[in-house]
Amino acid sequence: MVKINGEQKDKAGMTIEEYLAEAGLSKGRVAVERNGEIVPRDMYGETRLKDGDSVEIVNFVGGG
Repeated sequence: MVKINGEQKDKAGMTIEEYLAEAGLSKGRVAVERNGEIVPRDMYGETRLKDGDSVEIVNFVGGG
């Protein structure tokens, strides 16, 4: 299980890019922190979620 934004989810083994696509989030409009460290956007496709990971995803919203 992976803790994503405070919720336990069965997403171990997925890449961050795969998770974002499944969640309907654009990788260009989010910041991802895994286990207290920011994951560079160009590493989303290579970074696999593991059991016990804690992930925070911040979605940027435009407006004025």
